[in-house]
Amino acid sequence: MRWALVKVSLAVTAMVVVAFAFPLGLVIKEMASDRAFSNAERQAAAIGPTLSITAERDPLERAVMSTQAGAAGRMAVHIPASGEPGSQPVTIGTRRAAQKDLATTQRLGRASITEVTDGSALLQPTAISTGQIAVVEVFVPEDEVSNGVGTAWLVLGGVGIALIVGSVAVADRLGIRMVQPAQRLAGAAHDLGEGRLGARVPEEGPTELRSAAIAFNSMADQVVQLLANERELAADLSHRLRTPLTVLRLNAASLGEGPAADQTRAAVEQLEREVDTIIRTAREAKPQTVATGPGAGCDAAEVVRERMDFWSALAEDEGRKVRVAGVDRPVRIPVGRPELAAALDALLGNVFRHTAEGTAFSVDLHNGGDAVIVLVSDAGPGIDDPEAAMARGNSGGRDGSTGLGLDIVRRVAESTGGDVRIGRSVLGGTEVRIWIGLDPREGVPGERSRGHRGTVRRRRRAAA
Repeated sequence: MRWALVKVSLAVTAMVVVAFAFPLGLVIKEMASDRAFSNAERQAAAIGPTLSITAERDPLERAVMSTQAGAAGRMAVHIPASGEPGSQPVTIGTRRAAQKDLATTQRLGRASITEVTDGSALLQPTAISTGQIAVVEVFVPEDEVSNGVGTAWLVLGGVGIALIVGSVAVADRLGIRMVQPAQRLAGAAHDLGEGRLGARVPEEGPTELRSAAIAFNSMADQVVQLLANERELAADLSHRLRTPLTVLRLNAASLGEGPAADQTRAAVEQLEREVDTIIRTAREAKPQTVATGPGAGCDAAEVVRERMDFWSALAEDEGRKVRVAGVDRPVRIPVGRPELAAALDALLGNVFRHTAEGTAFSVDLHNGGDAVIVLVSDAGPGIDDPEAAMARGNSGGRDGSTGLGLDIVRRVAESTGGDVRIGRSVLGGTEVRIWIGLDPREGVPGERSRGHRGTVRRRRRAAA
């Protein structure tokens, strides 16, 4: 593109220079010729008064020599014979024009220009005292006719070359200004295609290329976000495998001794390690967990009952006391069933994984009108650093933990405008409080009013 612009500019400027410089050069040449012959006419007119008074040789010679052309030997006066017997034509100076041209000028009585050796001659008819027509011849050399034309042509040529060079330089700079952003855009696209996700383009250059750069950067950000979401989804799906793995580990622990039991426990431990590896490898960004569309979401009470039915069997095997409250009537929330189930499984799995057998726990569901609160409490030792536990991927150095469970819970709450808090439960252990925001218009998920978050915050402060 850069060289194409240079070639176009070169061609256009060259045509403009030729179109204007050539006619202008011809005009200058014509003006130089007119100037030379106008000066010759003035020289010829200078002896007109003398010819009108006398036709004698001596006075005429003095008059001719008094002019610039006469002094330079470039003027001649041709006086015809007087008509008297024995009279002869008189010629003063050196004749250069042909005799027939002189006769023609005398006969027609008007000035003419004729070509002679090394130049031209101006033939100017002038009436003399005898009533006849004399011819004043003024020689104009070739160099005087073209005086200054060569210099003018050189100046025009220099100006034309300067214009061409200047236009090419400007076109080249414009080409660079257009080509460089396009090259950067192509390079960034190539880098992005090869997996270098940090490739971005400076948003500069012409308007069109700047818009293309903005669109490319936006696309690259979306690609990065989509890939991060895919990795997070892989991590979250892998984390959900920990629930059945916990059941398998607990059941394997009750198999007793023997080769088969040892092999089963070893296989479960290996499977847990593989799942942990997948989660640690996949965790990156934060996908959004938002229910969309009319009627989207689930019945939180139904999901709590379903998951507690699952975990109660394990709790009975380990001698844990379980309490469930607030699930006797439907509680609609703007969270999908799989997301809420995954959040509950993550919290209950932590109870079984990080507390001793026989430790009691409870799940309470409260509907506050503009927010739903889910409390998962246990009678275990509690969490020493709740803020660190909320950090994604922070396992606290605990074996068999990836640190993603509480992050899954937090994202479920934040997708509705709520959040998660960790505190001390009435049972003496850990209490995880999930605030799930509701749309004030009959619990339909959608655009939440500004008053919703303020109400949630007031309720939160009151509960704290």
